[in-house]
Amino acid sequence: MQYKILIADDDAELVKMLKSYFELKGYEVLTAADGAEVLGRVQREPDIILLDINMPRMDGLEVCRTIRDKVSCPILFLTAKVEEQDRINGLMMGGDDYILKPFSLRELEARITAHLKREERRRSRSEYRFCRELCIDYSARSIQVKGHTLELTPMEYEIAEFLSMNPGQVFDRERIYEKVCGWDAEGDSRVITELVRRLRRKIAAYTDTEFIETVWGMGYRWKK
Repeated sequence: MQYKILIADDDAELVKMLKSYFELKGYEVLTAADGAEVLGRVQREPDIILLDINMPRMDGLEVCRTIRDKVSCPILFLTAKVEEQDRINGLMMGGDDYILKPFSLRELEARITAHLKREERRRSRSEYRFCRELCIDYSARSIQVKGHTLELTPMEYEIAEFLSMNPGQVFDRERIYEKVCGWDAEGDSRVITELVRRLRRKIAAYTDTEFIETVWGMGYRWKK
């Protein structure tokens, strides 16, 4: 299968290098030099997007916010920023991973491969889980509570999927972050805390039943 990758960055030399590299690896490569161009390229349905944060006309965060509800493929930010809040903002917008510049091509390729394989597993999975009045459709990546479909960000859904597939097991924030984001071994407890809070609030809009339990000093678990 030939994957389609969209590379968006205003650094023309970097884009040229990445395009050559991934074409040699068998990818179909789409490119964009600014945020506005990305909006046109996503209509060609890329399998994964590499998105620079600092781009003219529309920055990467705004692009991600604009397309996230329409595009389900992984979005990986390319950035020289290392501040924690920058990373949190990107994940909150719906990004799936961060690649800090400068990066090695081998690491970038490994991360892309990991995300694409995870997407393949999701698409091939056809499974439901019923938890009282809540239903998770793992193939459609959706959650319904009493017939109401929750409007979740990809990260919120990932947390619900991971915890619900391991009911009763306690996972700390760093472990959850590693599982849902893939590669950042340092974890980011502020991100997970906020996402769990939002996920709980969305579920609580339709039921008083608590599905995600806080185990103080340890982390979270999906109640059996």
